[in-house]
Amino acid sequence: MGVTAARRRVPLPMDETTDRLLLIVEDDEAFARTLARSFERRGYAVVRAAQLAEVQQRLATHAPTHAVVDLKLASGDSGLACVQHLHAHDPAMNIVVLTGYASIATAVEAIKLGARHYLAKPANTDDIEAAFERTEGDAGVDLTARTTSIKTLEWERIHETLAETNFNISETARRLGMHRRTLARKLEKQRVK
Repeated sequence: MGVTAARRRVPLPMDETTDRLLLIVEDDEAFARTLARSFERRGYAVVRAAQLAEVQQRLATHAPTHAVVDLKLASGDSGLACVQHLHAHDPAMNIVVLTGYASIATAVEAIKLGARHYLAKPANTDDIEAAFERTEGDAGVDLTARTTSIKTLEWERIHETLAETNFNISETARRLGMHRRTLARKLEKQRVK
C-alpha cells in the first residue's frame, strides 16, 4: 500500500452502529462542517441534518449516541422540537443544545425535553464534549448580577409557551392573548442562531 493510499481517510459505514455516532443538527453549513471535522478527528462518526425532517430521516437509518442541536434553525423548526424527537427516539442519547441567544426558559425546556446540557455560542469541541460527559449540575457556577430586560422576559415567556403547546403557533398566541400574526412577526424578528 502506497503512502497516499495509507493517508486516505476511509469513511465509516453509516449504516453500522458505532459506539460514538454524532448527529449535528445545524443549519449554518460552515459551522456544521467545521464541527463535524473536529469531532471526526476525535474518533466520532458524524451525520448532519439542518431541519427536523432531516433529523427524522437520519434516525430511520442511523443510531446516534450523541447529538448537538442548534436552538433556532433557518427552516423555522425549533431545536427544542428536535431535542424532544431525539430523546423520544433514544432516551440514552447525549444531547447538547447550542444557541447564540441563551435564555433561562429555553435552557430549562431543553433539559426537560431530554438535553444533557445547554451551551451558549461560541462553544468549541472541548466545551461540547465536556457537556456530553456531564451527569449532574454544578453548584459552583458563578452567579451573575445582570438584570433581565422586558424584551428578554417576553421572549422567554413566548418560548416557554411554545414548548408547552408543542410548538403550535395558534395555540401559543391564544394562551399569550395575542393575535397569531403578531406572534408570527415576533418569532420572525427573533430568528436566532
